[in-house]
Amino acid sequence: MTGRLNSAQPYAVGLFRIVVGLLFACHGAASLFGVLGGAVGTDGGALDAGTWPGWYAALVQLVCGSLALLGLGTRAAAFLASGSMAYAYFDVHARGALWPIQNGGEPSAMFCWAFLLLVFTGSGALGLDRLVARRAVREPLPAAPEAAVTV
Repeated sequence: MTGRLNSAQPYAVGLFRIVVGLLFACHGAASLFGVLGGAVGTDGGALDAGTWPGWYAALVQLVCGSLALLGLGTRAAAFLASGSMAYAYFDVHARGALWPIQNGGEPSAMFCWAFLLLVFTGSGALGLDRLVARRAVREPLPAAPEAAVTV
């Protein structure tokens, strides 16, 4: 049983990355463009461009969520997304109460830890990272000219 589960692990990580990336990108799209119900607290609208920190957080959500969804630059995108959600939790939510259930910070905490997991696991299967890595292996870099050593 363990062997079967271990062999499916890259696919499970890949599906996890796709779902988390899609949900994160949806949050960004809702806040930036007013789709999918719009930004929280705007009655279905979008955030004003350039407002701190909401608009920038939404931009990070859209870009990093899309990159994670595609599995392109997954570790870097996940690191940035995890950090932004840690900031959101501690700067916005933790002021209200200690526990996420009390302060409305459950989504921030969950996204923070989910993306931190992706920093360490990578994109898993079904990601563009693997295609880029395969192409890099097939096309070797041109050799650098050797420097003459004088003693």
